[in-house]
Order: sequence, then C-alpha cells, then structure tokens
Amino acid sequence: MFSIGQLSRLTGVKVPTIRYYEQVGLMPSAGRTEGNQRRYDQDGLERLGFIRHARDLGFSLEDIKSLIALQSHPDRSCNEASAIARTQLADVSRKISKLKALEQELERIVQGCSGDGRTGDCYVLASLSDHGLCETPH
Repeated sequence: MFSIGQLSRLTGVKVPTIRYYEQVGLMPSAGRTEGNQRRYDQDGLERLGFIRHARDLGFSLEDIKSLIALQSHPDRSCNEASAIARTQLADVSRKISKLKALEQELERIVQGCSGDGRTGDCYVLASLSDHGLCETPH
C-alpha cells in the first residue's frame, strides 16, 4: 500500500493533483487508514501512471476518462481508443504547424534587428507594435 506522498514520489504527480484526480473520478477513491490517511494499492499506482503518461501526451481529462472506461472492457473493439488517439495526434500536428509559423516569424523579426541601434528604431519593438509588419499570420 502506498501513501499519497509515496504515490506522488513514484509518479511525479503532485499531491494536490492526485486529490483532484480522485475528486473528478479519474482515480478511484482511496482506502483510508484509521488516521484517515489515503492508501493506494498497485492498481492505483498503475492508474496514476496511465493518467500521467496520457497527460504528458497532451490528452484532455475527458479523453483520459474515456480511455480509462475503455480499459475496463477488454473485449471491446479498440476503435474508440484509436479514434481518440488520432484526434489527439491531429491536434498536436496543428499546434506544431502553428508553432513553426510562429518560429519563422520570430526568426524574421530577430534578424531584422541588429541589437546595436536605439530602441526608437528597434525592429523588434516596431514589429510588436504593428502587426501589419508581420509577414505571416500567427
């Protein structure tokens, strides 16, 4: 059995976050000691590891709830889990595209400023003040 602090250390998930996950139903309610301290078993540790990994991959809490629900039905098709993962992948791909465009625009702005002039003539400051100076939408 693990205390909430041990669970936190083993998974890298902060104690308040573990309590929150329990409150919103991602984690099952923990057993309690006579002193009212939470105690988690191996299943709790594995569930929290699953949640942590899913969060690291950017899945929303709602998606994680759905994925956890699917885990409890091992004979069902994995089509729904695959669809959730494909949607997440598409979302990440969109974000990467936006970040690449942002990177290109920032590179252009930085290259436009030598850094040895006066702030009144600074291309970085001018670009931030006038969105019209940007070459691409971001």
